[in-house]
Amino acid sequence: MWRFLIAALCLGVTTYARAVEPDLVLLPPKISLSSTEARQTLVVQQRAGDLFQHQLRDGVKFTSSDDKIVRIEDGVAIPIANGTAKIIAEAGGKTAASEVTVANLEKPFAWSFRNHVESVLSKQGCNGGACHGARAGQKGFRLTLFGFDVDADYSYLTRQAIGRRIVPSDPGRSLILTKPTGLLPHKGGVKLDPASLEYRVIAEWIAAGTPPPRDDDPQIKRLEVLPKNSRQSPGKEQQLIVLAHFNDGHVEDVSRWAKYVSTNSSVAAVNERGLVKISGSGEAAVSIWYLNLTEMAYVSSPYPNQLTATSFAKEERKNFIDELVLAKLQSLEIPPSPRCDDATFIRRAFLDTIGTLPTAAETKEFLADKRDRLVDQLLGRPEFVDYWTNKWGDLLLLSGERLRPKALEAYHAWIKKNVAENKPWDKFVYEIVTATGSTHENGAANFYALHQDPEIMAETVSQAFMGLSIGCAKCHNHPLEKWTNDQYYGMANMFSRVRAKGWGGDYRNGDGLRVVYSDTQGELLQPSRGTAQTPRPLDGKAVEFNDTADRRVKLAEWLVSKENPYFTRAITNRVWANFFGVGLVEKVDDLRASNPASNDELLTAAAKFVQEHNYDLKQLMRQILQSTTYQRSSQPLPGNAADERFYSRYYPKRLKAEVLLDAISQVSGAPSQFRAMKPDGKPGDAVAAKRALQLPDSFVDSYFLKTFGRPDRLITCECERSDEPSMTQVFHLLNGETVNNKLKQKDNAVDIALKQDPATMLDDLFLAALSRPPTEKEKSQALQELSNAPEGEKRATLEDIFWSVMSGKEFVFNH
Repeated sequence: MWRFLIAALCLGVTTYARAVEPDLVLLPPKISLSSTEARQTLVVQQRAGDLFQHQLRDGVKFTSSDDKIVRIEDGVAIPIANGTAKIIAEAGGKTAASEVTVANLEKPFAWSFRNHVESVLSKQGCNGGACHGARAGQKGFRLTLFGFDVDADYSYLTRQAIGRRIVPSDPGRSLILTKPTGLLPHKGGVKLDPASLEYRVIAEWIAAGTPPPRDDDPQIKRLEVLPKNSRQSPGKEQQLIVLAHFNDGHVEDVSRWAKYVSTNSSVAAVNERGLVKISGSGEAAVSIWYLNLTEMAYVSSPYPNQLTATSFAKEERKNFIDELVLAKLQSLEIPPSPRCDDATFIRRAFLDTIGTLPTAAETKEFLADKRDRLVDQLLGRPEFVDYWTNKWGDLLLLSGERLRPKALEAYHAWIKKNVAENKPWDKFVYEIVTATGSTHENGAANFYALHQDPEIMAETVSQAFMGLSIGCAKCHNHPLEKWTNDQYYGMANMFSRVRAKGWGGDYRNGDGLRVVYSDTQGELLQPSRGTAQTPRPLDGKAVEFNDTADRRVKLAEWLVSKENPYFTRAITNRVWANFFGVGLVEKVDDLRASNPASNDELLTAAAKFVQEHNYDLKQLMRQILQSTTYQRSSQPLPGNAADERFYSRYYPKRLKAEVLLDAISQVSGAPSQFRAMKPDGKPGDAVAAKRALQLPDSFVDSYFLKTFGRPDRLITCECERSDEPSMTQVFHLLNGETVNNKLKQKDNAVDIALKQDPATMLDDLFLAALSRPPTEKEKSQALQELSNAPEGEKRATLEDIFWSVMSGKEFVFNH
């Protein structure tokens, strides 16, 4: 099936590339005006097939088929009388039409506090975090953040301060109008123009007696944005139309009152009225917020490379990854880099899959026709277990700063055993979320030793296993996402009955033994309501209060089910980012709706692949490693040098701290020695680990690991680890103790090299460090240095040669 879908996608791109004559479309295609105050912005758009292109702004003529039903003024449809009509747009000799229905004009109209006054307060920023939406408000006046509690806002506005903010007999004297218009001093500055519609909404609402929000008010159900996807070019402008659909069936154009944010302003910027200005090449998304709902619009702006469909047809495709990456590159006119050489591939694959360098012998044995065989070998190596145990140790916060040694050992052993058994990810996570028993006997139970409050448990499970940060919803509805304060406490209440013998006290003391179990009673109160929220997974079914079974079982069943899209997409994105350095969603653990994937079709297909293969992550890794996409050169072409998101080439990345230290140890032949940290922060006993990747604990005494971005494992966030280069790292590699001490150590690789033929020694050094032989220039210069060195300085000279290889960018980066 996926082959058919990909073929259709590619066909669509090819069709566009052949310059199909675009049609003219008038948006919205169907218009409903259901009050005397209803208005509808009109946009004339070019469209080729199903693909929206540029908006036409100049030379457009609008005509109403019946001016007694609807008239057009400055590109806006205005209702005149009940009935139906057509609006015709003409431009460039082409026409397009929309059907219009006008109804309910005979009914009296009143502005709604819930839907209109709140919209004005939100749009003007009055209930923002920097203004009256702050927890303490401003100057004694408080509103709920972005209007998440309409009833509270109504009370604050009309009942507090003895009602002096509102003057029903003379609305213009109301503080809610005199301050934002600048008639009285206002710290927030002028926010309202007395001649604006926003001013009129509030003034007329006050004049009508400040009617409160009612239970039978129309409630917003969803947002719609037009055009949702469009293909643009630099210099063009695109007006977005935002339609709010309400539960009584009526639709309002809220483009004026929605709030807009561009995710990539270097490609497309958006103003406060939803006018998008295209300034560069690539893709951008515009996040649209209105009445606590969020919708997205996507803009694609191809690079000016003028590539042909034939050039893409010749590209090698190993699997669905290549198909979908190439389809995206073709749509953006980005040329892919060629295949990397064998030396680059073997080093890259080793480091990304098992975190070690190939030995000189392994590199010599590698042949071009063995790439797929090498992939299979790497996925079966014991080093694979160490590397991915370390990876999941970051995610699950294995740190001696928070767990005592015996508990930490049990947690680490549990993760390592599951990685070695290649336990499917859904079962791995299910066992963590439902863990019970002794933290010394069941390592997974330490998850609840680390997270002891229901709110923290809910936030950690959401972040670690779904890539969702729901913490903002703890105090109010999430300002950028759909998660509400009720949903937050429903999720947190799933953990309210988790108990443990041994909780409390200083975690630095004792042996860390806790016994985790599920109680049969107990609820978490929601502070804003003073009652418990019905326990419910974020998007799952509610659990009855009187159900005494372990609620975490219901949560885990929903969490790992196919009905929960976040779970599979989150782990797919994490695995992808490990190999490519850049997640399909960036940041890797930030899968909110307003942070879209760079290639959503690819993320969806990869997540489906993971599901179809029963969460065997090695299957996804094999697809990635075997793909032409992964095997591309990291050398940019003139046409793809600006690409940082679409995988036209492999993106070089600095080796993570543990991998780099192990690589230095491997090439120098001098293993590292590690010491655990004591509770007082001083070095303690030696740790029995031969390599940094085998450390069960991040709380070890290592200046190198700290300098090169090892995470502290205190919060569940990919941001704790830093792979970014810094000047401190440069100085440490150039003249720090780590490399220098390893090179000076006796019986290391330098001593072995002294006994070898210099030419052979150099070949082995370069193969061991860089997986390639030295160039003629590198070899001749090194041999010259060695031959010129006095006999007593041979070793020092050789140390310098080792140092020059291990401190270079080619060694420090995977490329």
